[in-house]
Amino acid sequence: MSLKSILAKPYAKLVSTKFYKESNNAVKIQQKVFNKLISQAKHTAFGKDHNFENIKSYQNFKDQVPIRDYEDLKPYVERVVAGEPDVLWKGKPLYFAKTSGTTSGTKYIPLTKESMPMHINAAKDSLLLYINETKKTDFLNGKMIFIQGSPELKEQNGINIGRLSGITAHYIPSYLTKNRLPSWETNCIEDWEKKIEAIIDETINEDMTLIGGIPPWVQMYFERIVARTGKKVGEVFPNFNLFAYGGVNYEPYRNKFEELIGRKVDAIEMYPASEGFIAYQDSQTEKAMMLLVNNGIFYEFIPSEEFFNENPTRISLADVKLGVNYVIILNTNAGLWGYNIGDTIEFLSINPPRIVVTGRIKHFISAFGEHVIGKEIEDSINYHTIDTGITVSEFTVAPQITPEKGLPYHEWFIEFDKKPTNINEFAKKIDATLQQQNSYYLDLIVGKILQPLKITVIEKGGFNKYMKSVGKLGGQNKVPRLSNDRKIADSLAKFEEK
Repeated sequence: MSLKSILAKPYAKLVSTKFYKESNNAVKIQQKVFNKLISQAKHTAFGKDHNFENIKSYQNFKDQVPIRDYEDLKPYVERVVAGEPDVLWKGKPLYFAKTSGTTSGTKYIPLTKESMPMHINAAKDSLLLYINETKKTDFLNGKMIFIQGSPELKEQNGINIGRLSGITAHYIPSYLTKNRLPSWETNCIEDWEKKIEAIIDETINEDMTLIGGIPPWVQMYFERIVARTGKKVGEVFPNFNLFAYGGVNYEPYRNKFEELIGRKVDAIEMYPASEGFIAYQDSQTEKAMMLLVNNGIFYEFIPSEEFFNENPTRISLADVKLGVNYVIILNTNAGLWGYNIGDTIEFLSINPPRIVVTGRIKHFISAFGEHVIGKEIEDSINYHTIDTGITVSEFTVAPQITPEKGLPYHEWFIEFDKKPTNINEFAKKIDATLQQQNSYYLDLIVGKILQPLKITVIEKGGFNKYMKSVGKLGGQNKVPRLSNDRKIADSLAKFEEK
């Protein structure tokens, strides 16, 4: 056993003890975070505009600070991008995380000297909690890879700009540098398909023990390894036993991953966003992720069914309930205030606060009043693929409002690795499960407003071809699980299996 492995266990125990002490006092810790954020930002332009000096309670804050998305906050962000200090947070940011927005074009999310360590420490601590629970440290002795964006940065008005995953690549702890792959040169390759091949070149003969990234892009990496070697990933990397992921739900990919790997491996789900590191899976026996209550973020929650109301209910962690779909709102030590990142979550536990991501508030289908969300469609398809031999590579759902024949319906575009023997029967099973989860959808089916869902089978590799055609192959990009229009659906149709 290496010195690294020996030292990791007592360190992991210390981190774990502190983590659970905070998690079990989450409301109290959140109040402290709130007070600190208000105090530190009261002399900023935003703080002065919103009377932070006189905010003494959460109710005061709600009265002064409205909910905003990026477009609403953009006038302040543009001042920061222009080089003005003390706008949203004291001083200037260290970085801007550059992301693609659907309504605002390119978004520039500030990362400050206070917020940057929160991103790095959260990722590190998730691994330490895994060590403390499982006592497994062997992965520390092999090679690790996080399939991510380019670490190259561009400077503008004294602030470096890049992708979040590329920015964090500059913060790899020195004791892990020798273990980390790929090389800097390979990580900087912009063409995703060339980058994957270069990553394989560098990793295929290494002792890979930890692999991380967004599931669809790690899946591409695994598929290319199998195609090149003719072996399962678990044979190529016999000591690979830990997969760290985020960005999308792993469950729709789990069957495919286990087939590609050739065995089950432990997995840690993480919830990192450019706006802040929100949660991670703290236990292999818990499906949900622990909300990080002492990570520079004060959280607010709005019931998703009220979100588009004029005066929706807006609460702190102290008042959340189980079984409610919430839009999560962030207030951060990077200067985001009342900020809607667009995600919806549900609490599976309140004390301590464990959550699952249920979808995107703007990614739903309600063309007929059904308001079907991402979690419902993922659960419906997972129920009929896990342990059934059916393997789904990728899928998305859209409404078909004006079919050539019959009633409207939901159209599911699915790329299978292993298809069901009868597509129509498979569609009926998914539809029945969706009806059980969503009473509005059930009523529409029973009331003959909608007919049951239909599946359009996409050719193998079709989703990657679609993503490439729209310039979003690889990186942090992912296909939305569902849409309320036909934009994606109509583009995918050209990749229908013949």
